[in-house]
Amino acid sequence: MALSIIHAGAPLGGVTTATKSISDTLQDWLTTIGNAALKFVVFLIIFFIGWLIARAVDTAVSRLLAKVGFDRLAERTGLRRWTGRYAPSALVGRIVRYVLLLITLQLAFGVFGPNAISDLIDAVIAWVPRLIVACVILVVAVAIAGAVFDIIRNALDQVSYGKGLARLAQIAIIVLGAIAALNQIGIATTVTMPVLITFLATLGGILIVGVGGGLIQPMRERWEKILTKGETEYTKVSAHLKNEPPAPTA
Repeated sequence: MALSIIHAGAPLGGVTTATKSISDTLQDWLTTIGNAALKFVVFLIIFFIGWLIARAVDTAVSRLLAKVGFDRLAERTGLRRWTGRYAPSALVGRIVRYVLLLITLQLAFGVFGPNAISDLIDAVIAWVPRLIVACVILVVAVAIAGAVFDIIRNALDQVSYGKGLARLAQIAIIVLGAIAALNQIGIATTVTMPVLITFLATLGGILIVGVGGGLIQPMRERWEKILTKGETEYTKVSAHLKNEPPAPTA
């Protein structure tokens, strides 16, 4: 009799174990879903608060820069034509907003623990200071280039090539500033060096094939004209610097 009772109770024990296993699984699922939902709510709260702060700081920075005359400085240095439809002060404020939003996303995604998105945002935030320094270098280079252009153009306004020489000096300074900015953000060696090598190789090929080949006689005549004109322009520049009328040329 006892043996039959034991055999009859065995299926009931198996059913109870299966029911308990299903109950534990459902409870784990509910706990996981609840934790994920809570984390998502916290994520939205952090992002919303950060978005409000970033927007307020954007407005404050834009108004402050406009009040201290940053837009007028950008007009004088020629920076305004590089800012597109944004005023320079508004563009700086917008950049500050995006930086704050990146920091906000970093904090918000941190709620979910270690993840690939957080790692990517951390890398971008670590790169932002270098980008800011590169922008400062480029802005300073543009400002210096504009000042050098005005100085050279005013000093050589009596000669025909004065404006062209001033423009060449301006472009050279901007190019050097751009190379320094690219080097600051770590892409100079992968972008500027191949471009520079290609340019030099092309220039060398032109000189070898053209100057060293069939263009020797035309280049010789052109150089004679250039040297003759250079002597004439040198006389004009010397007379201009001494405030003396230039001697008549034949």
